[in-house]
Amino acid sequence: MNTEELRQMAQHLRLVAVDMVYKGKDGHPGPALSIADIVTTLFFDKMDIRPEDPEWEDRDRFILSKGHACPIYYAALAEKGYFGGRVEDFKLRSLGSRFQGHPVMNKTSGVDMTSGSLGNGLAIASGMAIAGKYNGKDYNVYVITGDGELQEGVCWEGINIAASHKLDNMIAFVDRNGWQSGGSVEDVIGSNNIKDRFEAFQWDVQEIDGHDIDAIREAVDKAKAVKGKPHVIICDCVKGKGVSYMENDNAWHKGVPTDEQYALAVKELGGVI
Repeated sequence: MNTEELRQMAQHLRLVAVDMVYKGKDGHPGPALSIADIVTTLFFDKMDIRPEDPEWEDRDRFILSKGHACPIYYAALAEKGYFGGRVEDFKLRSLGSRFQGHPVMNKTSGVDMTSGSLGNGLAIASGMAIAGKYNGKDYNVYVITGDGELQEGVCWEGINIAASHKLDNMIAFVDRNGWQSGGSVEDVIGSNNIKDRFEAFQWDVQEIDGHDIDAIREAVDKAKAVKGKPHVIICDCVKGKGVSYMENDNAWHKGVPTDEQYALAVKELGGVI
């Protein structure tokens, strides 16, 4: 896909994610919309995957550490063809649905790791990357974490392990949208100096606009060119990106649009599911 096609796909995935939350009457739209451009670029441009063979041994791996943002993940998997056709109603978070409120491996095709208990994704991704090195594989491991999530201590254990093992087959994205469930990151923790902290742990670090498709593509290419270090791409994002009344409004960390709000979101995101 070219850049414009990727932008259009990101908007479509946002629309599907909002529709998923609206129909399921539960979910986290703000965090999902924040990472739509990153997820789109990975799944439709950068990752080597085979939807027809989701267990392919040499596939790139993906972990959504901030698992509550899963509507955008499910939308991407559906569009890539993991479920064999269009999903009319994901029945998000419903009892018995394969689309739970956090991704569950062995329940949802294409999900490489169960996530949702915040902080675990970076450590698990490190393990996957170590396994790739040990087994002589050339796959990459991608993980998306949040800036609020980085307050979890286990993140930094994983970050330390990744550096000590020189895991240059691991690329992490930080969704730096400035919010977490309890308020702004600045108010809760008092510091969002993510770049300085990763550099102190000897990671390869980039900072980009997380909604700029070309910047995301270029950052992944640059990361792959640096050997001997794990990579982090810190993305400045807008929580709720793409829906006017959700943008930078932390009330939409978790919430369901009314009928009127849903109609407006559909209009702003392209108007066709």
